[in-house]
Amino acid sequence: MSFPSSIVNNSAPAEQPLTRDQALTRLALSDYVALTKPRIISLLLVTTLVPMFLAGDGGPSGWLILWVMVGGFLAAGGANTINQYIDRDIDHVMVRTRKRPLPSGRMTPNQVLFFGLAISALSFVVLWWSANLLTALLGLFGIFFYVVIYSQLLKRHSTQNIVIGGAAGAVPPLVGWAAVANEISLLPIFLFFIVFYWTPPHFWALALMRQKEYRAAGVPMLPVIAGERETHNQIVLYSILLTLISLAPVFLRLLGPIYLVAALALNGLFLWQAIAIRRTPNNQTIWRLYRFSLIYLALLFLAMGVDHLFYNVPASVVDISLRLPF
Repeated sequence: MSFPSSIVNNSAPAEQPLTRDQALTRLALSDYVALTKPRIISLLLVTTLVPMFLAGDGGPSGWLILWVMVGGFLAAGGANTINQYIDRDIDHVMVRTRKRPLPSGRMTPNQVLFFGLAISALSFVVLWWSANLLTALLGLFGIFFYVVIYSQLLKRHSTQNIVIGGAAGAVPPLVGWAAVANEISLLPIFLFFIVFYWTPPHFWALALMRQKEYRAAGVPMLPVIAGERETHNQIVLYSILLTLISLAPVFLRLLGPIYLVAALALNGLFLWQAIAIRRTPNNQTIWRLYRFSLIYLALLFLAMGVDHLFYNVPASVVDISLRLPF
């Protein structure tokens, strides 16, 4: 079969190749985006979004959701960027991180630091403008804890770097709740501790797979200092603590039966994966827990949202509310 020449001649023109300046601009933009670690932030935004719906009966407005997501992205992205400025020496050593914009030489330290500080400051403005001062202060606290407490004081000096530093990654549920309620009550505190106790098993699984790199970079991750067996034991311990803290809101009547079923199933799988590492320690079991931990947190928070839609939670046994005095 042949086609009329008029049809062939009218076909869409081939895409023009990028000029050198266009290619460099696109590469520079992609490097700035890479500094924020958008794939990691996507999970943090899930733990921000769901509490926004839990905090009110009618649900937040689309406008508020949009700007809190923007502010949360900027806050987490700013913290990630400044962290890469601080870790530029060890990022150059580790295979996993040496291709990042700064250790690879595609960006200068001053560029990275300025960008990180700028979007961190912008996140405070966006969260205050779109929500309230409490939300903005919580976002700022998360940045401070990650950059100062974790990156500078803990990461290179303590095997508890991930345990204590995990508080920074547990702030997003507080941010989402405060954006709607302008206060912090008991349920978001439980959500904070769910992420807090989830963090060590998640990152220790990664550390087990990358312990040679951490040792070469001089980072005292638990497998490097205490050994693999102790790390396996700690993963199981924190998985048990995670299970207990994730079920507690049900017994305090803060969440309902839909969440209970999901939490039991997800925590059962999490514990099974953690125990498998202890019984059969190899890269396959470790990688399985690491990958499942990402799915676990997202599904657990989504289960909270579904539960809130279909289950009318009565007054809790304990009611605690914290708000700014001004």
